[in-house]
Amino acid sequence: MLERITFSVPQMDCAAEEQLVRMKLADYGEVKGLSFDLAARTVVVVHSGSGTAIERALSELNLGATVAVRELVDALKPDASAVQQRQLLIIVLLINGALFVLELAVGLIAQSMGLVADSLDMLADAIVYSLSLYAVGRAVAAKKRVTFISGLFQLALAIVGVIEVIRRFLAVGDEPDFTLMIGVSLLALMGNVASLLVLRRTQSQDANIKASQIFTSNDVLVNVGVILAGILVFLSGSNIPDLVIGAVVFCLVGYGAFRILRLSR
Repeated sequence: MLERITFSVPQMDCAAEEQLVRMKLADYGEVKGLSFDLAARTVVVVHSGSGTAIERALSELNLGATVAVRELVDALKPDASAVQQRQLLIIVLLINGALFVLELAVGLIAQSMGLVADSLDMLADAIVYSLSLYAVGRAVAAKKRVTFISGLFQLALAIVGVIEVIRRFLAVGDEPDFTLMIGVSLLALMGNVASLLVLRRTQSQDANIKASQIFTSNDVLVNVGVILAGILVFLSGSNIPDLVIGAVVFCLVGYGAFRILRLSR
């Protein structure tokens, strides 16, 4: 049996205070679910145990938190925001999964390191979205662990990618097909813009949703970069622009990884 406590928090009037509450309760294993209503300035905490430690923790934030309602619940049910997050993540997961398959296949055919790098970035995003789906509606501590795993995966991918770019740079390679590079990157750009618009439909400050927005914003920049690299390959007749954009992609992946790891603290 779980208990659901509705706290009135008079001084919680923006996302910054919401984040403070989330961070304060992140390490409390008895917390099974959180939901916020900034307009009403309330926090609903579903937990196991007595709840005394949770009340004390919120009191320490000096936001005027007091218990408004206490009630027992048989099972943890996802709140409306969790349901919305899950729906949005499923949409962007499908988009990224399809773009990964398309870019990897065409990248290998076109011999484009830029497209291959971007496809692997899409794969990383798809895995991150899958992990985020697992985290939606779960305890805050579980969400932080998932975000941490996502960041580590991104960092590992970045390191492997840079090594591969260096290997290809030192070897003699053929000029990639710039028409395929540009055409597929335009499709990927449209897909990522659609994903970003979908993710921004929620104003959630949840770490996994914010991580997903960071990934997708990076992808939009990468797509533009691959398009420019394709144009430069056409103008120069060299594969160097393709390798450069491949290196840039993995540097962006690494930078995104560090931002995600900071979110998981």
